[in-house]
Amino acid sequence: MIESKSTTPSTRKVRRDYSGGKRGNGHKRTKPIRRPDPRKIHVKGGANSLSSVAGLVMFGAFLSAIGVDSQLREAFDNMKHPDLTIYPMGAQLRMLLDLFVAGEYRVFGLEDLASDPLFVRLAGGVVPSIDTVYRDLDRFEEERVAELAAMMVEHGLVPVRTLRGRCEMHMDIDTSVMPMFGDYQGAVPGPNPKYHGRPSYHPIVARCAETGTCVGAQLRPGNTSFGNDDAPFVEHCIDNMRGALGPESVLYVRIDAAGDCARVMRAIHDRGAIFLTKASMTPDLCSAVWAHTVWKTVDRDANGRATRQVAEINFRRGEWGATDELPVRVIAVRTRDRDTGKHLYLWDELDMTVQVYLTNDLYRDADDVAWKYDGRAGIEPLIAEFKNGWGIGAMSTDTFCGNAATLMLKLLAHNLLRRYVEHCAAAVRGWRTDWIRRVVIRVPGKVVRTGRRTIVHVPSRPALSHMLN
Repeated sequence: MIESKSTTPSTRKVRRDYSGGKRGNGHKRTKPIRRPDPRKIHVKGGANSLSSVAGLVMFGAFLSAIGVDSQLREAFDNMKHPDLTIYPMGAQLRMLLDLFVAGEYRVFGLEDLASDPLFVRLAGGVVPSIDTVYRDLDRFEEERVAELAAMMVEHGLVPVRTLRGRCEMHMDIDTSVMPMFGDYQGAVPGPNPKYHGRPSYHPIVARCAETGTCVGAQLRPGNTSFGNDDAPFVEHCIDNMRGALGPESVLYVRIDAAGDCARVMRAIHDRGAIFLTKASMTPDLCSAVWAHTVWKTVDRDANGRATRQVAEINFRRGEWGATDELPVRVIAVRTRDRDTGKHLYLWDELDMTVQVYLTNDLYRDADDVAWKYDGRAGIEPLIAEFKNGWGIGAMSTDTFCGNAATLMLKLLAHNLLRRYVEHCAAAVRGWRTDWIRRVVIRVPGKVVRTGRRTIVHVPSRPALSHMLN
């Protein structure tokens, strides 16, 4: 009997079907391929109408349609005197959005794209000096950074509103260390697992797990840790999410062990949301877990040995206050085959590690609560994408507010690119930023001026076919 062979699942990367390439036809050939001699291929210059970022035209048309250009003009043009301005602030910020979407991390990337005729045209006919852009970013103050952050959150919540009325939604909050190699305002030494004693920033980010968009962010000095002072930020993020979702959705807020903070948990509870955090394994909590004897086995191996057990621990910290003010359910999960996270062994006679979770969800099954927390792991690769795909750790100015504005611009670019892909190229919406750029932004094109019209010729790409005239 011949068994049918299943097809290999495709990866979420650039495939030729989307980028317009041809499939290999080696099965049809009888002779090996032969590479040409590159010395016999003639190269000529003078093609000054060629562009490497033709996708910015379609992206820009989408942003103009949803009102991004007018938003930037209305909110930020008054930062510069209108009678003495050659480069309005709104146009400068819009140019930086194109810069970041095209894959550049620093303002210095303008030196390269200044030779691209299409980028220059989209910038208004001339790309300003990088010193001018640096000075414009240095104009930002806390109030202006807050306006830019609000705009970023607004566009991050647009896809969230499409899920209005959904039973359960999840918001994940995490922090990240960004080492700085240079003299930057606000970059001071703090907790740094890799570069000990290195000045750094310590931003905090919130994401909607269902949409993958950023719904809150704040740049903080490197010596700032997550704690009581971040309760207003958490409250603001919850209010924004609640406004987009409506009162009928159950909102889970997931934080790592830094969320074991009475003021933060109380802020979440008072806002009608459910907190789900890892517990800080203090000696008194470890003792309570070690002394607990009643464990429910929820999984066994082939030999019948327990591999996963769950228990509810009778434990309460003094700073949590009365139970009716802040109900906290302490759930412990010990496993034998856990291969991720921190391993904490409490029992000499057992080869099992334990994890403890805190929540104000008093009704869901304890094991389900633990599994629900594991979904928070999705924010780790998202922050890695912010660092590797958007370069949030690459700062361009010396001022703290200027760098905060740059961070918000990059996160705004992320949210806008996700909205654009969802609306115009849904086939690639599950891809990482670097792969999306290769298909929908870093598109080669030829700029042609005919009469009073500008035409950009691009190669055929199935992912963009419905956006081409």
